[in-house]
Amino acid sequence: MKKHKYHVIGVMSGTSLDGVDLAECYLIHSEKEGWDFNIVRAETFPYSNDWRMRLSDAVNFSEGRLHTLNEEYTVYLASVIRDFIDKYRIKSLDLISSHGHTILHQPDSGVTLQIGNLPALAERTGQLVVCDFRLQDVELGGQGAPLVPVGDRLLFNEYDACLNIGGFANVSFESGEGRIAYDICPVNTVLNYYAGKLGKEYDKDGLLARSGTLHKDVLKKLNKLDYYKLSPPKSLGVEYVNTYIFPILEEFGINDISKMRTYCEHVAFQLSEQIDDTASVLFTGGGVNNKFLMERIMFYNSAEIVIPDARIVEYKEALIFALLGVLKWRGENNCLSSVTGAARDHSSGKFYEPK
Repeated sequence: MKKHKYHVIGVMSGTSLDGVDLAECYLIHSEKEGWDFNIVRAETFPYSNDWRMRLSDAVNFSEGRLHTLNEEYTVYLASVIRDFIDKYRIKSLDLISSHGHTILHQPDSGVTLQIGNLPALAERTGQLVVCDFRLQDVELGGQGAPLVPVGDRLLFNEYDACLNIGGFANVSFESGEGRIAYDICPVNTVLNYYAGKLGKEYDKDGLLARSGTLHKDVLKKLNKLDYYKLSPPKSLGVEYVNTYIFPILEEFGINDISKMRTYCEHVAFQLSEQIDDTASVLFTGGGVNNKFLMERIMFYNSAEIVIPDARIVEYKEALIFALLGVLKWRGENNCLSSVTGAARDHSSGKFYEPK
């Protein structure tokens, strides 16, 4: 449905397993000015230890266990959304646009699974829901990721590039071939794992990593991974971390703090390789709060790094998933073939209406 202003809740759960991000947004469209936005309020509902464990282990689940998890997670996600709506007495929503939580992502095998994208989400929230944005893209031969770049183009086009540091880091920019975007490397998926082993949810300000020792042999091996030689479109999943990253970090027998120190250096180097020294780059995502990591990125690169206000840093992805839902509702493309490698641009996502 095409109109001027849309009242939407965007819902995002990232691979870093921090929790469920919800952003109540107004998305405003004009024929002359294009798209604008206002994030009214946003909040992260942290995962319990039980949910964090189940979601991190789910990549190993049988098909039957995954089916059960999908149903239970959809009920859980609906309760979180309902709590958010009730807490802030939100009324007159046009729709809820939800990413779900990625469990499997093997696009080269035609497989991607985001749980929490079942009809019960609409039934239990009492709202129109748009969700499951990745599957159609994979069916069209694409990577199904990243999906945020269409939002970078429409909402943040004043920057030369947009770089998000979450469970994985990804970058998005315009080129002669259209919008180009891809996953760069795992970040908090790895760092939070080792912080957890040390009794922390995450490495606040990068203080643990800062105190570690850089191991050059580990760094060299990480930087030689074949993924970095691939041309986009390309994307990453948790399977990649388990298959390639952890074995290298565990191979040399160094302590966990030094693994974090070395991995931060690896991330900083790989991110800096993707940024032109003269570019203006919008940095968002939880990794921006890792002061040590940001220092190491700036060591390698002299680009203009722009860090917006905290709400955009933390909730940009939830905001953009709200936009993806609106674009789907308007019948407009929300997946770019130049980004994902799909056969064509397309409008992806499923609609569920409350009964």
